[in-house]
This record gives sequence, C-alpha cells and structure tokens, in this order.
Amino acid sequence: MDVIVPANHAHEGFCSFQHFTRESCRNTGPFSVGAGDIARARAIRKVHVGCKVSFSVQSADSVDFKKHKGFQKQRRNRVFAISKVETLSFNVKMKHGEAFVQGHLNNGHISSGMENSSLNFEDFESNNHLRRLVRNGELEEGFKFLESMVYHGDIPDIIPCTSLIRGFCKVGKTRKATRVMEIVEDSGAVPDVITYNVLISGYCRLGEIDNALQVLERMSVAPDVVTYNTILRTLCDGGKLNLAMEVLHKQLEKECYPDVITYTILIEATCKESGVGQAMKLLDEMRNKGCIPDVVTYNVLVNGICKEGRLDEAIKFLNDMPSYGCQPNVITHNIILRSMCSTGSWMDAERLLAEMVRKGCSPSVVTFNILINFLCRKGLLGRAIDILEKMPKHGCTPNSLSYNPVLHGFCKEKKMDRAIEYLEIMVSRGCYPDIVTYNTLLTALCKDGKVDVAVEILNQLSNKHCSPVLITYNTVIDGLSKVGKTEQAMKLLEEMRTKGLKPDTITYSSLVGGLSREGKVDEAIKLFHDLERLGVRPNVITYNSIMLGLCKARQTYRAIDILADMVTRGCKPTEATYTILIEGIAYEGLAKEALDLLNQLCSRGVVKKSSAEQVAVKM
Repeated sequence: MDVIVPANHAHEGFCSFQHFTRESCRNTGPFSVGAGDIARARAIRKVHVGCKVSFSVQSADSVDFKKHKGFQKQRRNRVFAISKVETLSFNVKMKHGEAFVQGHLNNGHISSGMENSSLNFEDFESNNHLRRLVRNGELEEGFKFLESMVYHGDIPDIIPCTSLIRGFCKVGKTRKATRVMEIVEDSGAVPDVITYNVLISGYCRLGEIDNALQVLERMSVAPDVVTYNTILRTLCDGGKLNLAMEVLHKQLEKECYPDVITYTILIEATCKESGVGQAMKLLDEMRNKGCIPDVVTYNVLVNGICKEGRLDEAIKFLNDMPSYGCQPNVITHNIILRSMCSTGSWMDAERLLAEMVRKGCSPSVVTFNILINFLCRKGLLGRAIDILEKMPKHGCTPNSLSYNPVLHGFCKEKKMDRAIEYLEIMVSRGCYPDIVTYNTLLTALCKDGKVDVAVEILNQLSNKHCSPVLITYNTVIDGLSKVGKTEQAMKLLEEMRTKGLKPDTITYSSLVGGLSREGKVDEAIKLFHDLERLGVRPNVITYNSIMLGLCKARQTYRAIDILADMVTRGCKPTEATYTILIEGIAYEGLAKEALDLLNQLCSRGVVKKSSAEQVAVKM
C-alpha cells in the first residue's frame, strides 16, 4: 500500500544537525530514535552538565405447558407486551546552567554529565553493567540497577538511560519511562534533546498527546525540529489541526524553524480538514520562507486533489511537477492510477501506465496490483490476467496480493476449477498463498456446497506452513452447519480450541443454527446457555436461530421466553425475530392469533407492511 507521507524521509538544504538527525533516523519510523542515531547526534552537539531539574508528568427451563382456554390470547399478548418493552428500552525550568563540557565518545556513544573527561572506575563499571542489562532487554532489572546506582552516588550515562526509556515506551510503560527521566535528572546528569525526543515519541505512539505536550513544556534543553515534528504529526493524525498550529507558533517563537517534513505534515492535515485550497496557501508560505517542497509534499497535494474528485486537475498537477523542480515518482502515479480506477476509467489507467514506463518511471508491484484488483472487481478477469502475466517483463514479481483478486474473481463466478488451477500456478511460480487466499477459496467452496473439499484444504493448511485463523474455522464450521454436518463442525470447534483460537459469536451462531435446523433443539439450547460461561455474548442471529428451532419443534412458549431474555440482555430484536414467532404461533394451528399479533406489530412499525403481507400469505 502506498504511503503518502513517510515521516522518515530525508531532505536537502536544512541546518546540518536537523538534516543529520533525519538521515540517521530514516529507518526508525515516525516515533522512534535509534541508539546509533543518538551517538552520532551527540557527537556534534554540546550538552549542559550538572543541571538538576525536577521532572514529572501527571498523568427459561421449559415449563410444562398445557393448553387451556385463553392461552392463545395470553401468548399473543405476551409477545406484544415484550415488543413494547423492547421498543421503549432502545428509544486527559531548568536551574542555572553550569559549565559546558564536551561529551566523551564511549563505544560509539557520547557519555555526558561527567567532568574532567573521565570516569572513575566504579562509575565506569556501573554504567557498563547498566548498558548490558538494557541491551539484553532486562528493563526491570535495569531500572532497579539505575536506582541503586544513583542511591550510591554514581552518575548514570545518558545513552543506556535513553535506551531504557525507549524500551519502556515500546512496551507501553510510559510512566516507568518518565520515572527513569526523573531519576536521571535528579542524579545530576542532564538528558539531551534526543532523550526527550524518545520519551515524547513514546507518549505520541500511545496517543498520550497531553503528556507529550507536558514534556515539551518541561524540557531542560531546547527542542529541535524532530521534537516538534513528532508532536505535530500526532496532533494532525488526531484531527487537532488548530492545536498543531498553536504548537507551530510556539516553535517559531523559539526560533526553531520548520523543515519540509513539518510543512508536509501540516499540508496533509489541512487537505483533510480544510481542503486543498487552504493547503495550497501553506505551500505558498513554505516556498516564500525558502523551504523547498519535495516529492512527498507534492504527493500529499495530488492525493488531496484526487480525493476531492478533481481527477483532471490532479493529472495536470502531475504533468506540471517537473516545472516546479520535482519529478513525479511511482507513488505519484499510483495515486492517480487508483483514482482513475475508482472512477471506472480503467482504459485511462492503462494509458497512464504506458506513459509512466515511457518517461522512465518504473512501475512497482503496487502499481500492477491496483490495476489487477480493479479489473477483477469489474469482472474483467482476462484483462487482469494479461497484466499479471506482463509483470515480470517490467521487473516486478507478482505477490499474493496480485493473485488473490484473480482467485476471488473466479470464485465469484463459481469457476472453482479455474480458481484451484490458478492456485497451483501461483505455487509453481514460487508465490505461496497466504491465509487470505485460502479464506477466499474456502468461502467460495462452502457457498458452492463443496464443503468436503473445503475441509480437505483446511486439514492441509498446517502442512503448507499457513496457520488457519479464526475466520478460516468460522467459514468451514458455518459451511458444515448449513449442510447438516454439525457433528463434524463440533469437532472443528474442539480443534480450534486446542490450537489456542478462541471461538466467537459467529462460531457459536453457526453451530446453534445448524443444531436447530437439524431438530437438535436441546443441544442448541445447551450450547446457547454455555455462551455466558464462556464469556461470549450472543447476537440477534444466535437468538433468532434458537427461536426458529423452538418454533419448528412447536415450542413457541419457550421461544417467547428466549425473546424476553433477549430484550432483558439488551439485544434488539429484528423484524425477522418477530416474523419467526408469528409463523411459529401459526404453525401450531393458531393462525387467527398469529394474524392479530402481526397486525398489532405492523401498526406499531415493528414489522413492515410488505413483510407482513408476505407472512400473511404464508399463513
């Protein structure tokens, strides 16, 4: 899938440290700072030493039933009464600085917060042990050792402390990470901007933006553009563009100037919230301030124009990009291609592909997959296969996402033999199907009544190094239940449990429905009552299946009990729920009472008139 604005792309023409930091963080993602990056960055900046800052972030058994005079009316009235109840019930400063000293390089890292460019032996050994604990992932032991170090008067090295903060952030323990920061500051060591950036990115990754903003306000060193970009990205992703603009204003006040990443983040958010027109104003501002947009910036705008349905303008923008000093890349073309396909202009899409190749922009696997997926959805399987077969000529090897739409297309047309044939072709070419491929095939086989073939494929999955997931079992269990093979379906239920998969409402609804259809109502009810013990909440389909089974067994009184239980538990009955009961009452020979109830429910809008007419005809 194309990524419009990767937060880690590097840019030219900005201050050396900002450029250096972004380059060194290319592969770390938008919310992480690598340990190697820390060392390299520290090697080119000085740090305050000896400053001590206080740092904190707040953060129904069956009743024996006998017909008696008036019972028919009683049943009718009870269902009507329950339906009335159901309808009503649904109506988050730094102290004075001391002397500056140059940090010392230690195993490729900078050790700061130490005077006279040397460590005493105890400090050296303690920091080495802390470094080993953190490197081995022993975070809790590392935390305890850090506490002990500081208690004994040792000054910790910032590098392993920063790694410890990152480790706790990665596992969601931001409070513990903040406590590490507090311990470090209280020890006399001073975290630099990268240490703060690690903590801020940890909060941002977990969506704790308020805490991240508190850290920003309490920083004992000046934030850099990476600090602000991390926060701006989180605010913009959360739809808080106005707050992002306030943060940008504070950033400018502190003379920390935005870079191309900053503007790209804000332009993308503006496209989403205010439209491309406003985003273009930001683009102009960006240029006026000497910040040159890159291909990622332009891709954001092309994407925004396409999402506004202005495909012709997007194509013009694409063609004008070289005059702006920026060549469109494969992602630019993919955005336009996807937009063309979504509007049904697949012939234009194919022409764009040819033009793209002519200009020397090599298509990617994603490019071809966009076209294949669209053509398959339109039923143009032959054309899709032609494109798939041409991929190797363009240096692209088809992947499972290339083959899956073709297999799905054959399944949709009920050409199961062709689907299985293409599955074999796929494997013969060294492209192994993923679970999505198999789920597609299993669903089609079950719908086509070929459940035995589906079971055979399911049994072979483990040998194909492709583990079935919940939806895989649910598909086959539902298929077996619908063809009267619930006993085999129950065996699959036990099998999935032994493999550590937890059955859900869909699993049990299929089984309850299958048992009910086979007349095994008591077994269905037993399974239904087990759901509560298993922590599974039945849905309307589960209830309807039970009621249908009871009504077929001429036990509508028990079905009405199920209806009452359904409403009590907050599960809203559907029109189908009431028509099942009405037909059940009529099936027991009480057609007049059923018709009266139908009219009452119809007059209250619980059952549509068209549905009522169909039920009345059946009765």
